[in-house]
Amino acid sequence: MTPRQAPRQLTRGRASAALAGLTALCVAGGLTTVGAAASAAPRPEPPKIPTSTGFGGAVTSVDPEATKVGLRVLERGGNAVDAAVATAAALGVTEPYSAGIGGGGFFVYYDADKKKVRTIDGRETAPRDMPRDAFIDPSTGEPYPFTPDLVTSGVSVGVPGTPATWAKALKRWGSYDLGKALRPAARLAARGFVVDQTFHDQTKDNQERFEAYTTTPELFLPDGKPPRVGSVFKNPDLAATYQLLGRRGTDAFYGGALAKQIARATRKPPKSPGTELPVPKGFMRVSDLKRYEALNQRPTKSDYRGLDVYGMAPVSSGGTTVGEALNIMERFDLASMSPQDALHHYLEASALAFADRAKYVGDPKKVDVPTRDLLNDGFATDRACNIDPDTAMAKPVAAGNVNSYDGSCTTPGRTAASTAPDTENVETTNLTVTDREGNVVEYTLTIEQTGGSGLLVEDRGFLLNNELTDFSTEFVRSDPNRIQPGKRPRSSMSPTIVLRNGKPVLALGSPGGSTIITTVLQMLFNYVDRGMSIEEAIAAPRATQRNTAAVLAEPEFIATYGDLLTPYGHTLTPSGDQFTSAAEIGAATAIEFGRKGRLTAVAEPTRRGGGSALVVSPRR
Repeated sequence: MTPRQAPRQLTRGRASAALAGLTALCVAGGLTTVGAAASAAPRPEPPKIPTSTGFGGAVTSVDPEATKVGLRVLERGGNAVDAAVATAAALGVTEPYSAGIGGGGFFVYYDADKKKVRTIDGRETAPRDMPRDAFIDPSTGEPYPFTPDLVTSGVSVGVPGTPATWAKALKRWGSYDLGKALRPAARLAARGFVVDQTFHDQTKDNQERFEAYTTTPELFLPDGKPPRVGSVFKNPDLAATYQLLGRRGTDAFYGGALAKQIARATRKPPKSPGTELPVPKGFMRVSDLKRYEALNQRPTKSDYRGLDVYGMAPVSSGGTTVGEALNIMERFDLASMSPQDALHHYLEASALAFADRAKYVGDPKKVDVPTRDLLNDGFATDRACNIDPDTAMAKPVAAGNVNSYDGSCTTPGRTAASTAPDTENVETTNLTVTDREGNVVEYTLTIEQTGGSGLLVEDRGFLLNNELTDFSTEFVRSDPNRIQPGKRPRSSMSPTIVLRNGKPVLALGSPGGSTIITTVLQMLFNYVDRGMSIEEAIAAPRATQRNTAAVLAEPEFIATYGDLLTPYGHTLTPSGDQFTSAAEIGAATAIEFGRKGRLTAVAEPTRRGGGSALVVSPRR
């Protein structure tokens, strides 16, 4: 809702209870009315501070309101998990096109007392009734055009995992209950936030998709237009939904009236009579929501030049692909090379790891994923033998053979090259948190496409994901990422925590679809091998090689390194793809752990409008 429009949403059986709760929230948040127009005068955006140093804990995210929410939790005695969930819930308010309770994600946690890393897989899941030809248009026998046709649909929606992830993380490691963790975000949703240029532009870019439904425009397109920059955007329905989860827990999401709404919306999308988009129907039922479980999972681990790098195991491909690429890069003394030689090896190692990702990685409950082989140093040695120090390999390169390697470069160790179209979107969001005890959370969460499926659950204030489009669009039996009922689609999310001798050195992650992997990998490469500070490592121009003929690169990267890399045979193409015209790759956050407890929290200085990184205290 903008200052020009009060919501119609609080009208049904939930109205009186929600109204009473929201009145309390608005009073606490500094407003005196519910659903009334905010002041017509534009409110200034909160400042964005991309780097902060200090002690006692830190929070960094893409959004200053969300970062402030997390920091207040730390200041009031909450731990890193409490602050991470509170920050994530706030991002569901201010970044509703990137994340929210209608999506999923991956949560990596370092326990300072036990010196252990643990993870939660909160990936969305396909309904049990989903057929393998779900993405085929029955009228043509051909796959639906990917965007906007397929993503704007009920069939693209997976069973959300974010609420289950929050509840599980708080139960295992938090000190807050879910209601307390959600309270600051509920207040934020009730009082509203200032619309910036990014939010306005994202709404405008998705106007056709949002208008394909009868529900979505009421919230995001008041008067048929995107909210104006500087206006105050309120979402009292989301505040009420957060209150509901706070009172009744995740049972209120995965069962009851809300679960029925979600399932019905996917099977019978509220299609606008004026849209020309097909809006294919989905297959989700309440039983799919009731069955959903966020999974406890062991992390992946790879060692890199004396550091232990922990990430997400499959169904995320982040941990295996980042880890394998690092293992390949470790075969070479990159620190002693010229910048162009080192970058050449980084690009080639990434291409090799992406070839193996495509060949082997999917949902381990449905396919056999050779995680240990992919992270084996002997396998990495065989793969590194493919790198010519002077000439780029022809792309796509073939996958390695996990059944035939000996670490000596003498085995063929390759299978036929095989790639599928990359359909992961560049959106998603990431946050990094640490507390005064040294516990750490790295959390990447998403609803996939900018705006997800575009489908707003009526009267509930949140969008549903289009995560199932991360499956390969056509069914090929040998493809580990083929559509299967009850399966989780492969992800590239790569929340990463780096330790030395059991203590944190660095925590980092990023949005960006499959470029998440290369963003995290390049930041580690910049930090460890190129000797950059963490501020320099996050700000440096990026390039991504995902086993494709051309290297996608930011314009600044091409301007700086293009002429140096061309002699190797690399073709550099400016970033910006079918999903977005933005030239940015990734939007990372990170925290560096220095001597005597000193923290350096960083967010992007410019990408996606810049992020916000705050510490509890600038002094010890």
